[in-house]
Amino acid sequence: MLYRLVRPFLFSLEPERAHRLTMRVLELAHRTKSVRLLSGGPSMPAPRNVMGLSFPNPVGLAAGLDKNGEHVDALAALGFGFIEIGTVTPRPQPGNPRPRMFRLVSDRAIINRMGFNNEGVDRLLSNVASARYRGILGINIGKNFDTPLERAVEDYLYCLGKAYTAASYITINISSPNTANLRELQHEDQLDGLLQALSTERRRLAQLYGRRVPLAVKIAPDLAQPDIERMASLFIKHEIDAVIATNTTVSREGLTGARNANQQGGLSGAPLKPRSTKIVAQLAAVLAGRVPIIAAGGIFSAADAREKIEAGASLVQLYSGLVYQGPSLVRTIASALADGDSN
Repeated sequence: MLYRLVRPFLFSLEPERAHRLTMRVLELAHRTKSVRLLSGGPSMPAPRNVMGLSFPNPVGLAAGLDKNGEHVDALAALGFGFIEIGTVTPRPQPGNPRPRMFRLVSDRAIINRMGFNNEGVDRLLSNVASARYRGILGINIGKNFDTPLERAVEDYLYCLGKAYTAASYITINISSPNTANLRELQHEDQLDGLLQALSTERRRLAQLYGRRVPLAVKIAPDLAQPDIERMASLFIKHEIDAVIATNTTVSREGLTGARNANQQGGLSGAPLKPRSTKIVAQLAAVLAGRVPIIAAGGIFSAADAREKIEAGASLVQLYSGLVYQGPSLVRTIASALADGDSN
């Protein structure tokens, strides 16, 4: 209810400015222990065991909302079962020129071309070290925009080594449409080499630290069935622990001609839901339970979350749904899924 009252004001602001203001309000609510006014109260536990990790509930925060890990404690207070921060790169980078984020309100959608704007992996890890959160934390890693594709593996290995001890799991982002040529890493030969290098390094780090950190791969929704089959075989081959389906889409299918609909960038929100759910179902059929799926894309309600789980997902992640529905969406979905478990 409270978010419904303030949303018109937030939507009158430029999206990045609105985001910064929202995060400041959330931090204030957390410090004053009034976050329940935003979250709508407690949710019932709905535990899941995925990737060898115990999740208190299956509703997570998708990467992109807290790129630098600055708001982990405040976000966790909303009732998330897990938090994913990033995407982070080895070196700080400003991202693409502004404006680079656009609301399509009539379609309940967002187009962004942020371009991995972040303060670098060292700053992110400093922020994580100062947080009190001890729940499940995913760290989403990528390459710097000016790192040539043939050297991309170096950036991923660097971030993997840096983030290894701080993360509950690490996500390999090879699917953002906003870093030039990044999606080429989803091609079979490129992906095979990248996952081989990361798996080998993960084995070394596991021996060094006495702890095996799960690896997830985030994929695009703009994939054909043969692409999904080839990628799935590589996930199994290289012992990848989860697939996140999906990132944003370059398609404009489902849009109704809203202002800014022709902006370049990745589309998220309600129009993405059918496409991302189809990818989840296709993956589930090919993987046959050998690699769990984390679903993201167009989740605006408990019914949307159930649809993803029925398609084959074990966990779900939110982003655009939070922008349009507000922070109470987390507990609404978590409680509904808990009720489903008890029926």
